[in-house]
Amino acid sequence: MTISTDKLKPDWAGEDLLSRFVNLLIQTKPIYRVMQHQARQVLIKTAEKNGIPWRKNYQELEQSGAKELLDSLTNKDLVYPDYYQVPFHAYDEGNLCWQAAFEAPSATYSMGLRVWKDEDITWQTAQQRLRHSFYQVLEQYTPETITDILDLGCSVGISTLELHRYFSEKQKNAINTIGLDLSPYMLAVAKTTDAQQEIAQWLHGRGESTKLADNSLDLVTLQFVIHELPNQATQKIFKEVLRILKPGGVMGIVDNNPASAVIQSLPPVLFTLMKSTEPWSDDYYTFDVEAAVTKAGFDYQTTVASDPRHRTIIGTKPS
Repeated sequence: MTISTDKLKPDWAGEDLLSRFVNLLIQTKPIYRVMQHQARQVLIKTAEKNGIPWRKNYQELEQSGAKELLDSLTNKDLVYPDYYQVPFHAYDEGNLCWQAAFEAPSATYSMGLRVWKDEDITWQTAQQRLRHSFYQVLEQYTPETITDILDLGCSVGISTLELHRYFSEKQKNAINTIGLDLSPYMLAVAKTTDAQQEIAQWLHGRGESTKLADNSLDLVTLQFVIHELPNQATQKIFKEVLRILKPGGVMGIVDNNPASAVIQSLPPVLFTLMKSTEPWSDDYYTFDVEAAVTKAGFDYQTTVASDPRHRTIIGTKPS
């Protein structure tokens, strides 16, 4: 169903009075510390209440040998952008630490449960719904034959593996899938959990400059990535994606939907906690993504409410 709404963003984002008040609270360090702690506790409680063994998952990854992979995965020449070196998700070091990487799988599994919080479903069912609702829109625009995929901003690889498996089942040919992320810690977890080595490469790199060849990919996805970016970075990434896609190739974006009634009606405690852990929220919720897709040179195709909280945006590279 194509999105249609009169209200384009929540009142708690942008320059609205409520947003400015929340931002003032976040900028007050003692209050921010409390928010940071509470936001993390909400995630952990949601997870463990629904059968996701947060602490057990952490311990298993800590003992898995992932730490030994860090040096081999780290691109020593990579310069981290300023926007990435800020606290994210209640971690002072953002995504550049083991705690964030070891807790990311459990946090990701919890994300699906929040979409269908009033339904009695398992986290596994919620996670499959979350991914497949995006892929089912995406496949309507992808080329008939896909050989090369990039999951840009792949984090710990949950999205990458699901994407690879979904399209591999649809294809008779082998698919070469790459996961790219700015955090070598996340990539170490991704490579560890890719037990069957299904993914061709886990690549430490910047979305604005992937170093991948021109016209080399059929499909690039950004799954729950751009809400964590300032608008200028997103625009640069779109241009880079256009460069590396083959003519007729597809860019698929899934992320929070500013027009969602669920997002717009979040209780004050929840949207305040969310903003405290997402430093680029105001940028994202006031950003005309579709216009940026067109400006980058894509043929904009559609924006679809793919689930109650998220939207899918599709652009194709002109043939």
